[in-house]
Amino acid sequence: MAKESFDKEIQFLRMLVLTSGAFNRQQFAERLGISVHTFDKTIRRLKEVVSSMHQRLSQEQGKELSETLRYSYYDSTDPLLLFLFRAKSVKESESQRISLLLKSMSERAMTAMELLDVCSCDLPSDQPLPDEKTIRSDLKYLEEVGVIKREPGPRPYRYRIHDDLIRGLTDEELLDLYDFVDIMANTQVPSVQGYLLREGLKKHLQRHQVEPHATETFLYKYHYYSRILDEAHLFALLHAIRHRRRVEFLYFSPKSNKSYAAKNTNPLFAKETVGRIERTLPLKIVYDHQYGRWYLLAYDRAGLRKYRMEGITNIEQGDPVDEAFFEEKVREVEESIEHSWLIDTGQPVTVRARFYHPEGSEPNFIKERVLLQGQWGQIVEEDEHSFIYEITVNGTSEIKPWLRSFGSSCEILEPAQLRREMIAEWKEIQSYYETV
Repeated sequence: MAKESFDKEIQFLRMLVLTSGAFNRQQFAERLGISVHTFDKTIRRLKEVVSSMHQRLSQEQGKELSETLRYSYYDSTDPLLLFLFRAKSVKESESQRISLLLKSMSERAMTAMELLDVCSCDLPSDQPLPDEKTIRSDLKYLEEVGVIKREPGPRPYRYRIHDDLIRGLTDEELLDLYDFVDIMANTQVPSVQGYLLREGLKKHLQRHQVEPHATETFLYKYHYYSRILDEAHLFALLHAIRHRRRVEFLYFSPKSNKSYAAKNTNPLFAKETVGRIERTLPLKIVYDHQYGRWYLLAYDRAGLRKYRMEGITNIEQGDPVDEAFFEEKVREVEESIEHSWLIDTGQPVTVRARFYHPEGSEPNFIKERVLLQGQWGQIVEEDEHSFIYEITVNGTSEIKPWLRSFGSSCEILEPAQLRREMIAEWKEIQSYYETV
């Protein structure tokens, strides 16, 4: 995974896809909390990546970054985060050195000192020569992300490319694997690791002269941009949860008019940021399929805290906590959201709704969807025209969008307050379509 943070680029791309490029430079910079100069520099960097990815773009398609990203809808919708990994996965000064290391280890297993000799001989003269500490740091990073593996045996350790999967399968088997990874990455969460694997398999198959159409069997359009972009934070938070560590990050509330803040490198020009520093213990991550959002549930001195992942920037790992303390807080969280449709911790309320069977439709897609998505709710009554679904949830705000999504096939029976709210909302929607 990436060695650098790219919070700024994540927020930029999120705004780009949500606004379709409607903001001008000044508006974008203000919303991001950076200068116009920094904004322009970010644009240039992203355009360089686009150019390297799609070198055959026409001049017209290359004019605007927003158009460049959308020139092929199927390509641009899935790997926006991969786009950032290409942009910042390693520093420019590291790219040639790491490429040389990988090429050398693909031929045979090598020690750190042998690799140092290779760099001394083969790196361009204008590139700074690495020392032993730098080479060992590169090897540690590449081993952590699974690109290389250490051979068994005594010191000095020898390293080689970790490509056992590729070597052990035929091209036909690799195509089957590629199709499976393609489907899973586009339909499951989390997905980014799948995209990384898919891209690696695709490049390998193309090097083996596999027909291009063989890797374009499926096309997908149903994607939440935020879901994929926010996965940049997901694995850092999962790592903190797995190792029972606190984290620190700069948080921007969804209600804030800014989503990022430039780092104050010059104290004379430091600006007060609208974000707030949070030091908390991550306990649980929840995904909202209805809106494609990730939520972090955490604990600090104020008790249970909830964060939208899209507002988290500058994550840093903190100190570990006692195992018993961590388990106690996890139990408290599980109890508080036991009846939450998502993460609501309000007072429990029983919701009753009548769902109408579709006329002349087989199979009954309404009932199938309720059974699939209705969580712990139950069908308590049913006749030939409809069925009644009942569930106890912590408040009604989170279940309301799901009920509303059924349209005229769903009627709220209880509680009365929720029924009145739904009636008012449908009347408001109806008013939008009245003759002016």
